[in-house]
This record gives sequence, structure tokens and C-alpha cells, in this order.
Amino acid sequence: MKHIKIYSILIALFVAGTSWQAGAQVQNADVHEFPGFKQMKLMSYRYNINIPDIDGFQTLKCDFHMHTIFSDGQVLPTMRVIEAWNDGLDAIAITDHVERQRYEDIVKIDLNKSGLMAQKMGDEMGMLIIRGAEITRKKPLGHINALFVQDVEKLKVENELDAINEAVKQGAYLQWNHPGWPNDTSTFYPIHKELIAQKKIRGVEVFNGSELYPKVLDWCDENGLAYLANTDLHYASANSYREKLQRPMTLVFAKERTEEGIREALFAGRTLAYFYNNLAGKEEYLKEIVQKSLSVKVIDPGKGIIEISNHSDIKYDIRFGSYMYSVPLYANQTLRIDIPSGTNVTFTNCLIRQDKQLVMKLW
Repeated sequence: MKHIKIYSILIALFVAGTSWQAGAQVQNADVHEFPGFKQMKLMSYRYNINIPDIDGFQTLKCDFHMHTIFSDGQVLPTMRVIEAWNDGLDAIAITDHVERQRYEDIVKIDLNKSGLMAQKMGDEMGMLIIRGAEITRKKPLGHINALFVQDVEKLKVENELDAINEAVKQGAYLQWNHPGWPNDTSTFYPIHKELIAQKKIRGVEVFNGSELYPKVLDWCDENGLAYLANTDLHYASANSYREKLQRPMTLVFAKERTEEGIREALFAGRTLAYFYNNLAGKEEYLKEIVQKSLSVKVIDPGKGIIEISNHSDIKYDIRFGSYMYSVPLYANQTLRIDIPSGTNVTFTNCLIRQDKQLVMKLW
């Protein structure tokens, strides 16, 4: 009897609660609220992006170049965090321009504020936020992102090399942004050679926004630079990248999922650049990510019949033998195909240089 009484009370409380919620919905001849949409305001959905870890490292999906209303972007820093979380990323850097503030007449500009606002939201949502800034000068230097800066205000100096040196003094990681912008010409200027030789610039964007800079692949390979891919967002993310896996990402192979883990990995050069179903990077990391993405089942060794299963969200394109065109290995699907044992297979969307893609044997 006692259990029946408790059960009745619980039911009464549940009915009262649901009745209160239903009562909160206005549905009459004057106003009709649609409850489904009202509930959606309280929810956030996130894409789950399946890209495997490699041995000894976590694969973190990152974007190290974006802007907010504190320079020439269109959204608040907090919205950049929400967008990135929704898009399935693990970490972002807020990199507002040091020298360019479009809204300074209506927004009180503190060059450190955007990063601090983003970090607060990141802490709430479980996103890693890196404080950064974009040193914005004309070519030949161009635009340089400084990641992990402590005080952006100190980068606002007249001489561009003084700004670079101040960022390095603060322990920043420097990446060279969009080398082919704004004149559609990618030029390796003497100033970049000097900064790379001094180990100040350590990475360069091979993908930016919707662009690939083919020459930059060679520069990364020849100079030991990290391959990077970033959005350079100014407008809302959904305006440019409306579907899962559309936005550029830098894949960082980190020992741990922390800001320090990302920092260590970047300085060590453990990255791949991803955009539009293309991967670019050092051969060793391309090979590892492919090996972790695929499994091969031998069906008939004599005839070379195998099944290749792609367990990742990345579509790979392969070419081998007399095939003129690439064969797709679709994400989360299995392909049955004839590939003799020991055949060299070229992954045509895994880029090392302009003229070099990943080549490996599948079995």
C-alpha cells in the first residue's frame, strides 16, 4: 500500500510538471506557439566527425584563423565558439586583426577581449580556445597569425618585425596566412625565408577559406613547415559551410586534449590540413591516418579480390594499375575490388607536394 501511495504521488508530480509546460505554451486565437520550435531554442546539436586517432596521439579537429566584431568579423566571439562546437571541432583560435578594427566607433576595442570572451564560452561548452591575433601587414610580409599570445596589445607597434619579435617573446606559434591573397599570387619572399630559418614562422596555410595554394605544398615539404587549413571566417559559419565536414580543418596529433597538448603538437609539426575531401601533410602522418581509417579483407588471394572498408568520415580516392581515374572509397562504406597483392596504390587526394601524393600497398 505504501509503494502504491508513493507511485501515485510521483505520477501526480509528473502530470503537474507536464501540465505546467503545456500551460506555458500559448495556443489560442491570438497567439499559437509551436512547442517544438520553442524547445529547440534550449538545444544544441553537434556533428560527430569520425577521424581516427593515430598511435600515441589524439586527432584534434582545429581551426586557427577566424575573426569577430572586435576586428572585421560579423559575429561575437561567443558565437564563434558555438559555431565550432556545432560543426564538430575540438579547438579554435580567435585571431582578430591587430591593426584593423571595422567597428571601433561602436565597439570599445580591447585587443585581448575577444579571446577572453571566447575562452569563457569555451570553458562552458568543453571547447579548447586559443588566444591569438593576426598581424596584418601588406606583402611582402603579409598576414601572420600569432597563437598562444599573452597580451595582444603589445603587438600593436609600427614596425612589423617588432610585432613578430614581440609575439615570439610571448612564446607564440607563428603561422603564415593565405600566401596567395590578395593578388592571387603565392610568392616566397626573402622575409619569409629569413623568418623560417630563424624558426619564427613554423606553419603555413595550404588551405584558407575556399582556396588551395598548390605551391605552398612544396614550401612545406622543403622547409619542414606544418601544413595548416583554416576558415578565416568573417561571416557566420553557416553562410559558407552548411554541411558536415565542409569547413577547412587542421588535424592536430596531440599527446593530450589540452591547450598545451595542441601547442606542443604544433611546434613539433604534427598536423594534416583537411578541406573538400583533400588531406595535405607529411607522408608519415598521411600514411598513419589512412592506415587507421581503412581495413582490408582478402576474399580471393589468387584473383586479388579484396574488400576495403573505410571506417572514417573522410572519402579517399585511389588509383592503381591501368586505371585512368580515381576510384572512391566512400566514408563508412566497403568497396569490393580486384587489387593484386603488392600493388602500389596512389591516394590521389592525399597531397604531399604539387606532384606527389601518398603511395602505399594495401596488402
